[in-house]
Amino acid sequence: MIQFQGTLEDIASVENLLEAWTEFVVGKQNKADVQEFSLRLMDHIFLLHRDLISHSYRHGPYRAFNICDPKPRNIHKASVRDRLLHHAIYRRLYPFFDITFIAHSYSCRVDKGTHRALDCFDSFARKESANHTKTVWVLKCDIRKFFATIDHGILSEIVHRRIPDEGIRWLLREVIGSFSSTRPGVGLPLGNLTSQLLVNIYMNEFDQFMKRELKITYYLRYADDFAILSRDRRYLENLMPQLSTFLGERLKLALHPDKVYIKSFASGIDFLGWIHFPDHRVVRTASKKRMFRGLRKNATEQTVASYAGMLTHGNAARLARRVKEEFPFWFREENKWSAGS
Repeated sequence: MIQFQGTLEDIASVENLLEAWTEFVVGKQNKADVQEFSLRLMDHIFLLHRDLISHSYRHGPYRAFNICDPKPRNIHKASVRDRLLHHAIYRRLYPFFDITFIAHSYSCRVDKGTHRALDCFDSFARKESANHTKTVWVLKCDIRKFFATIDHGILSEIVHRRIPDEGIRWLLREVIGSFSSTRPGVGLPLGNLTSQLLVNIYMNEFDQFMKRELKITYYLRYADDFAILSRDRRYLENLMPQLSTFLGERLKLALHPDKVYIKSFASGIDFLGWIHFPDHRVVRTASKKRMFRGLRKNATEQTVASYAGMLTHGNAARLARRVKEEFPFWFREENKWSAGS
């Protein structure tokens, strides 16, 4: 097993903290807390460096607020100082851990993301169905209360296998232990950059089990959503107890009882906001409603461009025309996204 060879000093160095600040501050220059922190930036940087090196750093409290994306979610926002540290940790650890992940894990990874996951899902279906000449079944699963049920002890044990440096172990324990959800020692906060990396490290145990032990060819995962494709429905049915057992015993996670099903690909599979069929995919109804709510609430050029990009990844020409008709002031002649695309 390869191990991370860096040390706490690499994360805590003034150079790394300054580079982390440069990355963190993008798009946040107008935030009051960021502006206040930047007024004495170097003082804060040197103080954070000193606290890390002396092991006197303590993670601060979080500010909680709710969003709908599309279901209600409780977000916890750390202070600027702590979020700066999250970036400093992430920029050192992510490149190492990313190479340990399987190819078909798509959430919060460079050169991955939702659109590549969608294309991979459809590619798997084409391969297993021999270009849709054979019936393919899909086992679609969702993990119940994913972030809220991550076990701190198990996570730390997984991380420690890869990181021998005691300083980094101490720091990660401080960050991981800074938040609990339902009970002490359980849960990671939605909103932390470090949480995105840590849940991938956690779920990599499951990914490796799926690929190395069960040797499943057509398996992909995006955060807490994963899918397995096979021509053999019974094979998928027999897999489910093994998946539940591993998740429960090894990771203390559970499948969502209302979001686990086996369906034929041809009947339409709901995956990552789209309904997938053999020759096309369409936007899920709930995603359409959320898109128009977002546009009517905040129809900025950035928001429209974001949804425009999303709609190019499926059969959504009619929907594109509707958006263009309702928000024509954001479209220019040179805009490559048009109602006919």
